[in-house]
Amino acid sequence: MTNLNFNLNTMTAVAEQKGPPIGIRHLQALLLFLAIVANYIARLNVSVAVVAMTDAATTNLDFPEYDWTGAQKSYVLSSFYWGYIITQFPAGFLVRRFGAKSVLFIPTFATAILSALTPFCISWGGWKAFSVIRVVAGLFQGLIFPCIHEHLAKWSPPEDRNRLGVFAYSGADCGSVMAMAISGLIANSSMGWPGIFYVSAGICGVWCLLWLTLGSNHAPSSHLIGSRERDYIERSMRRQDGFHAQKIPIPWRAIWSSVPFYALLIVRSAQGWANSTMQLQTPSYMHGVLEMDIKSNALYSALPFLAMWCMSYVYLVFADVAMSRQWMSLTTLRKSINTVSYWGPAAALIGIGFLDKSQTSLAITLMTINAGLNAGSGIGSILTIIDMSPNHSGMLMAIVNGIGNIFPLLTPLLVGVIVTDMGSRSQWQIVFGLTAVVFFLGNLVYIIWGTTDQQAWDAEDYFKQCTRNGHQLEQNHTTDRDNDSKTT
Repeated sequence: MTNLNFNLNTMTAVAEQKGPPIGIRHLQALLLFLAIVANYIARLNVSVAVVAMTDAATTNLDFPEYDWTGAQKSYVLSSFYWGYIITQFPAGFLVRRFGAKSVLFIPTFATAILSALTPFCISWGGWKAFSVIRVVAGLFQGLIFPCIHEHLAKWSPPEDRNRLGVFAYSGADCGSVMAMAISGLIANSSMGWPGIFYVSAGICGVWCLLWLTLGSNHAPSSHLIGSRERDYIERSMRRQDGFHAQKIPIPWRAIWSSVPFYALLIVRSAQGWANSTMQLQTPSYMHGVLEMDIKSNALYSALPFLAMWCMSYVYLVFADVAMSRQWMSLTTLRKSINTVSYWGPAAALIGIGFLDKSQTSLAITLMTINAGLNAGSGIGSILTIIDMSPNHSGMLMAIVNGIGNIFPLLTPLLVGVIVTDMGSRSQWQIVFGLTAVVFFLGNLVYIIWGTTDQQAWDAEDYFKQCTRNGHQLEQNHTTDRDNDSKTT
C-alpha cells in the first residue's frame, strides 16, 4: 500500500511538472491560428477577386467588370508586398517594446477597415486605387508574423513547441483554403466580387474582439492561467521572476556574423518565393492554361492548401513520435522534414509545367501533392528561429520575414514579364522551373549550415559574458607576459 501511494504521488508530481494537458497556452495558440486565418483570407482573396473583376462572364454580371492588362493585374497582386516588407523590421522593435497583444491587434483591425473600403476605392480609382489600398494593407500586416513568433516564444515550452507552433502556423494553410474556396462562391453569389472584401472585413473584426478578451503577452500577465501551468511554462524556459520586465539587448554583431542565421534566412527566402508563386499565380494558371471557370477555379485552387493544412498535422505526428522515441536529434528531424517539403515540390513543379488543359486532373493532383509535401516547412524551418534564439525570436522573424518577402514582391512582376500569354504552357514552364530551382538550392544551404542549437548570443547576459571573457583573456595575457619576464 505504501508503494502504491508513493507511485501515485510520483505520477502526480510528474504531471504537475508538465502542466495541464490543455491550458491557456493552447488557447493562445488557437488565437494565433485564428489571427493568421483572418489576415490570410483578407490577403489572398485578391487572387480570385482579380479574376472575377476582369472576367464578369464567369461570375455575377450585375457588378462592374474592369479591362485590366496582365501587367496591371500583376501590380495589384504584388502591391501588398511593397508595404509588407517595409514594416517587418520595425515590427521586431514594436513587439519587444509593447508586447504582442497590442501590436497584433493593430494590423488585424486595420485590415478589417481597409477590406470594407476596397470596393469603393476600386470604383473610384480602378487598379491604381486597388494597388494603393493593398500597399497600405501590406504595411499593417507586416507587423503580424514577428508578433506571432514572439508570442509563441513566450508561451511555448520546448516540449510543446512543435504542437503549438505547427497548430498556430497551420492557420496560413487554413486561411489560404478559405480565401480560395469561399471567394469564388461569394463572387458568384448575389454579393458579387465586392462581397469578398466585406466578408473578410467581418472575419477580422470578430477576431479583434476575441483577442482583446482572451489574449495575454505572457503567462504571468494572464488573468485566466492557473499557477500550475504558469510555473510549468516559466520553469521550462528557465525564466527567473521578473524576466519579462527586463529588456535584453540585441547582439547585432553576433547575429549578422552567425552562419546558421544566414542558412535560415536563405531557406525561408526560398519558401517566400515558392509561396507567392503558388498562392497568387495558381488561379491565373488554372484560368489561362487549364481554362477553368472562376467557380471551379477557386475550389480547385483551394485543394493544394487543404492538402497543406492536413499534411501539417501528419508531419506533426511524425515529429512527435520521432522525438519521443529518440529516432534522431532535433536538428536532423527539422532538416529531414524540410528536405521532403522542399525537394518533393521542386520535382512536382517541373512536372506541372508539362501539362495542358487535356490533363487537368493530373495537373490538379500534382499541385495538391506539391502543396501537401511543402506543409512540412513549418516544423522544418520556421520553428528553428525559436530553437536558435527564444529571447530574440520576434526580431529574428522580422529580419527573416522582411528579407524573405522581397521575393513575393518581385515574383508577380517577374511572372508578368515571362507570361505575356496566360494560355501559354511554355511560359508557365519557365515560372515553375525557376521555382523548383529556388526550392532545391534553398534547402541545400539549410542542410549544410542550418542548426537548431540555441545560440550563445541568445543568453540574457551575453554581453556580460563577453565582457568577463575579455577581462579573463586580458588577465591571461598579462600573466603570460609576467611569466615570460620572470623566465628571462
